[in-house]
Amino acid sequence: MEDSKFITLLTVSELKNYTLAAKKLNLTQPAVSQHIRQLENELNIKIFNRVGNDLKITPEGSILIKYARRITSLYKELETKLSDEKKHARTLTIGITHTAESNIVAEVLAEFCSRNKGTKIKIVSDSIKNLYDKLSTYEIDLAVVEGKVTEKKYSSVLLDTDSLVAVMSANNPLAKNKIVNVNDLKREKMILRSKQSGTRSLFVSQLGNMNISIDEFNVILEIDNIATIKDLVQKGAGVSVLPKSVCFSEMKNHSLAILPIENMTMIREMNIVFMDDFVSHSTLDEILSIYRELTI
Repeated sequence: MEDSKFITLLTVSELKNYTLAAKKLNLTQPAVSQHIRQLENELNIKIFNRVGNDLKITPEGSILIKYARRITSLYKELETKLSDEKKHARTLTIGITHTAESNIVAEVLAEFCSRNKGTKIKIVSDSIKNLYDKLSTYEIDLAVVEGKVTEKKYSSVLLDTDSLVAVMSANNPLAKNKIVNVNDLKREKMILRSKQSGTRSLFVSQLGNMNISIDEFNVILEIDNIATIKDLVQKGAGVSVLPKSVCFSEMKNHSLAILPIENMTMIREMNIVFMDDFVSHSTLDEILSIYRELTI
């Protein structure tokens, strides 16, 4: 049975407060404190240090929390798999980046469910770093991420290749061109993804290779939601740099102009990533097949 002490530990680490954790868990504060002390005594470690009114996680506590997340996730997965087996069903939790959320991936997963009776997919949107963390703790079964997979503990299959392009309103004078250059973009109001995004990082990296700083551009807005960026760009509020894959529908209805940027090759992989012990390779094959059907 799942250890309630781990649930208490994860709640305290999230809220950094014993009283709030007790309230969330419907426990008394002494019960929460006892759970933490029991773990500390069993493992002979200190999990938290109190600094003023704050709780600081110790290095040993960080290791324990990582494994507690993994253990609780595996237990939940066990419960789900046993329940699915009884109902002849299947549940998958798939993590996708905000870029993947905005392209055809969600449609592919919906089509996969419609073709496989009894299959339910839970989609989790997060940053690439957090998705890798969730994979390693078994909180998700698969992750759809941009970029090469460098860590050997993960396996992957190539879903597609994507490229970054300049995106602007169809009414923008630049939309008449076949290509834009960096100087063209410097004269525009720019609406870009947040600094933490892979899209922004790749664009900034390519500029660096040309000895150009992002500070030379008139960046008026930084937004993480791609749909919001596209909406603002369509309304003429500015120009953006986005993955081509998130603009399929706008390209078809000509509501946005999509142009390559001269002397900038911003191609990256889109991969499905999973732990080595993921057993349903037929699932991967079918997702790949549906993706190719819908993107032809």
